[in-house]
Amino acid sequence: MSELKDKIRADLKTAMLAKDKARTGTIRMLLAAIQGEETTGVKHEATDEDILKVIAREIKKRRESAQIYTDNNRPELAETELAEVAVLEEYQPAQLDDSAVASLVDDAVATVAAEAGIEPGEVSMKQMGQVMKAATAAAAGQVDGKRLSTAVRAKLA
Repeated sequence: MSELKDKIRADLKTAMLAKDKARTGTIRMLLAAIQGEETTGVKHEATDEDILKVIAREIKKRRESAQIYTDNNRPELAETELAEVAVLEEYQPAQLDDSAVASLVDDAVATVAAEAGIEPGEVSMKQMGQVMKAATAAAAGQVDGKRLSTAVRAKLA
């Protein structure tokens, strides 16, 4: 079993003992999402990398829901969603700042250029998929996909 999954289960027990209903509910939801990931398609044990993807997906869902609630004048529901995001973010690696993302994108562009045998300045939007693949692998869950995509587009444009 993965270390991250063990930590999540231990945190669930702690939250239950502390009678923290909001945290308990959020962690239970996360464990259910992880179990769903494990049973979808070929049954397998989720790795830490799989769990980080699930966490990122759940955070994105909650942020989108919070935005919709805010747009529809339901701040109490948006607040609940954002509280869940705060709990989920505890399981994510530290997020990169803008300069680190720019450096990561530069490295990914250089890697793709070296593989293609061209200068880094010659990498175009045609190779965006290759650059994104390299950058996503290097980021390892430390940056949101949308933010990374925006940085790659800005670099290649």
